[in-house]
Amino acid sequence: MASRPVRRWRQLSVWLHVVTSVGWMAQALAIFVLLVTSLTTESREVAVSATSMAQVLDGRLLAPLANASAFTGFMLAAATPWGFVRHWWVLVKFAITLVQLYLGIFVLGGALAESASAAATGGAGPAVPLAVGSALMAGAIAFQAWVSVAKPWSTTRWMPADRRRVSAETAPRWVFVATVAGVVADLTVAAVLGHPAPLVSLTILATWLVLRRRRAAVVAAGATA
Repeated sequence: MASRPVRRWRQLSVWLHVVTSVGWMAQALAIFVLLVTSLTTESREVAVSATSMAQVLDGRLLAPLANASAFTGFMLAAATPWGFVRHWWVLVKFAITLVQLYLGIFVLGGALAESASAAATGGAGPAVPLAVGSALMAGAIAFQAWVSVAKPWSTTRWMPADRRRVSAETAPRWVFVATVAGVVADLTVAAVLGHPAPLVSLTILATWLVLRRRRAAVVAAGATA
């Protein structure tokens, strides 16, 4: 069982994951409302303002919160016995998060810029599919929240047969401290720059994945010795 200091920092990491996930969903809903407003208003000024504000929300809030939510989720999976692929509910959340990050990074930002430019000339651009997509994004996050609470389905075939070994795989306290610090650092950088730059989070995640693999190798070597 994890010590009390480890549990406290792990709980703080879980709390950050919940808060940033709720913030991510809230911003997706806000962008949905703004895009619907731009599509239904008869005022070009309102349409331009709505799409421009949606673009600002995406860069300054949605994207940083999405990165923080994903980072904390990945770290909690990697730093606890849950793992990434041992339970179907974790694997489903992991897959949905990767898809949403891809769409948010490579599709949403550019499409919002196109919508803002189109609104200035009286057009809609890709605002309609963006509105649908932002609503689906919020719905997917809500579904992930239900999955986290209900923990449905069974374990996968990648669950180790020796579950006693799995129960001992909670990371040391510094991993959860680094998780919290990484979120704070990257959100601060995003606030200053006006766009996300999750370099600290990516460094922490990559470092722990390498160390985790080495720890697993040592445990495996000890078990066969």
